[in-house]
Amino acid sequence: MLNGEQAAFGGLLRDFRLSASLTIEGLAEASGVSVRGIGDLERGRRAAPQRRTVAALADGLGLAEAARERLLTAARAGRSPGYSPVGVRSFPRGIDDFVGRTRELARLAQFAGQAAARHDSDGRDDQDGTTGGYASDGSADHGSPAARGPAAQPVVVAVSGPPGTGKTTLALRAARELAEQFPDGQLVVDLRGMDNDPPEPAELLLGVLKALQVADRELAKAGPQGHPALYRQLLADRRCLLVLDNARDEAQVRPLLPGSGAGMVVVTSRRMLTGLESVHRLPLGELDTQEAAAFLTALVGTERASADPAALDDVARSCGHLPLALRVAGNWLATRTGWTVRRLADRLAQEERRLDALSAGDVRVAAAFDLSYRQLTPTAARLFRRLALIPGPDAGAACAAQLTGQQLFDAEDALEELVETGLLGADRDSYRLHDLLRLFARARLEAEESVEDIAPARAALHRWLLETAIVAGRWFEPDHGAPAADWQGMVDLATADKARQWLQAEGVNWLAALRTAAAAGDHTTVVEVAEALHWFSDQWVFWGHWPEVFGTAVRSAQALGDALVEATQLNYHAWALLLCEGRPGDGLVRSAEALAAAERAGDLAQQAWAHSYAAWAHRLLGDAERSIDAISESARLFEAADDIHGTLQAMSGYGIALLNAGRTEEALAADLRTLAFLAENGDCLEPHIADIGRLNLHAGIGRAYTALGRGKEAVAHAQTAVDLCRANNNTALLSRCLVRLGEAFASAGRTAEAKDAFADCVSVGLGADLEYVADARARLAGLDAH
Repeated sequence: MLNGEQAAFGGLLRDFRLSASLTIEGLAEASGVSVRGIGDLERGRRAAPQRRTVAALADGLGLAEAARERLLTAARAGRSPGYSPVGVRSFPRGIDDFVGRTRELARLAQFAGQAAARHDSDGRDDQDGTTGGYASDGSADHGSPAARGPAAQPVVVAVSGPPGTGKTTLALRAARELAEQFPDGQLVVDLRGMDNDPPEPAELLLGVLKALQVADRELAKAGPQGHPALYRQLLADRRCLLVLDNARDEAQVRPLLPGSGAGMVVVTSRRMLTGLESVHRLPLGELDTQEAAAFLTALVGTERASADPAALDDVARSCGHLPLALRVAGNWLATRTGWTVRRLADRLAQEERRLDALSAGDVRVAAAFDLSYRQLTPTAARLFRRLALIPGPDAGAACAAQLTGQQLFDAEDALEELVETGLLGADRDSYRLHDLLRLFARARLEAEESVEDIAPARAALHRWLLETAIVAGRWFEPDHGAPAADWQGMVDLATADKARQWLQAEGVNWLAALRTAAAAGDHTTVVEVAEALHWFSDQWVFWGHWPEVFGTAVRSAQALGDALVEATQLNYHAWALLLCEGRPGDGLVRSAEALAAAERAGDLAQQAWAHSYAAWAHRLLGDAERSIDAISESARLFEAADDIHGTLQAMSGYGIALLNAGRTEEALAADLRTLAFLAENGDCLEPHIADIGRLNLHAGIGRAYTALGRGKEAVAHAQTAVDLCRANNNTALLSRCLVRLGEAFASAGRTAEAKDAFADCVSVGLGADLEYVADARARLAGLDAH
């Protein structure tokens, strides 16, 4: 049944056309509005047009001012707020409390703008969606695609993400905000992709045709085989926003994508729908910290949220910032007004009960996860369960393969299936389980596999992690380097850089395996891992766990009862306490214990290292003379032990001790001698150890020249130290050397370059020495103030 106002406008337009003795074709030519558009307007099959179209029609009709205003008035009357010719501007509930997703909404608005631009460039009216068609005699009208060239293509956006990320909510919010850009309506179609028996494309397509108000007589006339063509024609003629929600896979979606037109299609799916072509992709993850807090506040009220902000953050963190979990938690609090936010935070803090606690009425977070889990192949489901055994949040494909005993490529296929279904995130060469999905995977593992299956899988993973850590770490050990030719590993450790990348990427995982080995009394393995990683630790100084690694190894060495091994690990632990944690008092105690153990073992090299760390501790404690004495003794012992690497370290330490004692000229001379020693003996040194030595020497020489007021030389050596840091990807020492470079520039009166150096230090990022970053920030502020 036609809307009366539509009929009024259409009838008036027809009367004006006949009075002007114009055919529809003649008015189309005169106005630029298509034949089909004018015909549909006169018959009331389209919404009353916007002002621009009415003006074009009035110009084509040659209407006087009074008649023009009459036509405009009829058009306004026919455009009631929210009117849609297809009758679909109703939205499901649950989007009024929408929070965040600013970037994603902006991108969707950008895509909508692209659809509008395509419409304009195709010669269409940007408000009505009218398009060229064919006259009743079959001839092309003046606005037809044949006359204008290729038709516009609709913009298609695939919104994907794990269960509970709010894909549907985002799409509906966007549909509401973008409604005016799609005046022919917004249509939301639930594809029910998670159902056991989702509807077929033909059924969904028929539903869309009926929503578009296609008469049953026309549907019957076209027949099922003609429905796709009718569907494409109708959407090509309309500026609609079509939301295809909850898609199962590409096969369900493809028949529903219009081939032409100036509309926009938003597809939401847990799957990435990788097989779809020519689509924009918009992946969704969890909310950020601020968005999560704002979401919870909107649900529980400002008063309760502000009463305990820390508790609110704890709730958000336990929810993994996942919108579905946040909504459940917020609804729980909203309906239990006697609960404090802290009470719920404490309840959710218990991992073993968290998923059970995240349920409100018939909404359960675990149930949302289960829908996706049940669609996995058996191989992928098994891997998903066992990923819960990986200690850290990230893991590579080789790590995952150990859990199932698969070949690497087979494991990668299973991982990619998990990524495609939204149950696993991917970032370059690593994969990540969301915290709540990890708990769900653990629950499925415990429910579906026996202890007899789980324990060997965990043991195999830990064994592989530690074995690989040993091989990777030995790249940096003197007299080791590349893996043996017969080493069969699942990761590429062909270069020192690749070994470093693996050790850093899997750091949380192999550290957890080390803890397990120590708890199980596997002391030999613990010591072997620590020994292999000693020289590598210089490459990743501020990781934060070296004191634990070497402290654990000290206890294992003591359990083994080997004095030399104990002395070695005590020295490593002293290094970690001094450099990583800045604890010179504890470092001095450890170095004394290391010296005693080394003397019991009769080992000169470890005695030398103990004196070296004692010298470092004395220097940090402000006792310059004792520091110089200790480092001199260290150098003597290293030379007696014929330890060239240790000798280089002691010579470098001697220059630092002199510089800190204020004996700058002597320090400069000592560092220059050491630099010459390094040049003469470079072939006998491990390359990365020589690089670290050279780096430290240039930094020390730069400091000496700065203290002597020789700015040009100071800058040259400080810059060399920075360049060496960058070449070796050593971010820990880079932060220190950038501060020294800034000091050198400042002493030379080159303030702008000093600012750049300090700013570079501030932006080094993860792995930087935080004390030096803070120093750089303070110096930068001081320079800006002047």
